[in-house]
Amino acid sequence: MSFAAIHLDSDIHVEEIYTVHYFEYRNDFHFPGERHDFWEFQCVDKGMAQVCTDDGPHILNRGQAIFHKPNEFHDLMAVGNTAPNIVVVSFTCHSPCMKFFENRIVNITDTERNLLGMLISEARRCISSPLDDPYLNIMEKRENALFGSQQLLRLYLEQILIYLIRRNMMPQLSVPISKFVDLKTNSAPYNKILFYLEEHIRESLTIEDICHDNLIGRSQLQKLFREQSHCGVIELFSQMKIEFAKQLIRENEMNFTQISEFLGYSSIHYFSRQFKKIAGMTPSEYASSIMALSEKHR
Repeated sequence: MSFAAIHLDSDIHVEEIYTVHYFEYRNDFHFPGERHDFWEFQCVDKGMAQVCTDDGPHILNRGQAIFHKPNEFHDLMAVGNTAPNIVVVSFTCHSPCMKFFENRIVNITDTERNLLGMLISEARRCISSPLDDPYLNIMEKRENALFGSQQLLRLYLEQILIYLIRRNMMPQLSVPISKFVDLKTNSAPYNKILFYLEEHIRESLTIEDICHDNLIGRSQLQKLFREQSHCGVIELFSQMKIEFAKQLIRENEMNFTQISEFLGYSSIHYFSRQFKKIAGMTPSEYASSIMALSEKHR
């Protein structure tokens, strides 16, 4: 029997890493700014920060990261009452897909946060320089670093970049709301809000958000949904999310954690509780159920 190997392409390749830092700033910290000919991202792990770039000022909250393309000016200033914790990673990457990150602010999910934690942990194993000095320009390798630590450092960073591109470039899937919408019997304002909920299915909406964006009062909104759906608008929005989650489970393209993040849940545990509350079974029970198989071929 003869075998033929396949070549594995690399869509993104990090050539060099300049800095891997985790800073615990004072709440009055201000870095005056710089330009350099390599990529950098700053991710807020606690508190808030303001970053000024060539495009102007940007406020970053916890769980957000901003990317700076080569030769883009950027500074950093702590804002708010809480002293911020910031992850800063700078690196060289000439892969064409890096264009995706130009002028980009992204939200960091649990998946990327875990990878960032592993990246920082691995950096401590192979870099002797302190990771908490915001003015350090040259990192030094440890002489007796653990086997493979430098390679893992690069791989973790590449994984973070891949996951961010995948998640943010994922095509918008159609939300199965046909069971909620009846253009003949439902009122036009009700259907209008349903389509609004469909457009924002990946977000965590509040009643205030829905009222503001649809120019409707809170009491009027509650009355409308009690009459049309016999439940509250947030309850119906939760049902729509779980219906969408069922579809994603049946399509088998994402695992439960990815589905949870995709639909804007704060954690996989909260997603699982909501799923069981509405569907009557856990996501894993649903995935292997006859119901899922029947709806898959519907």
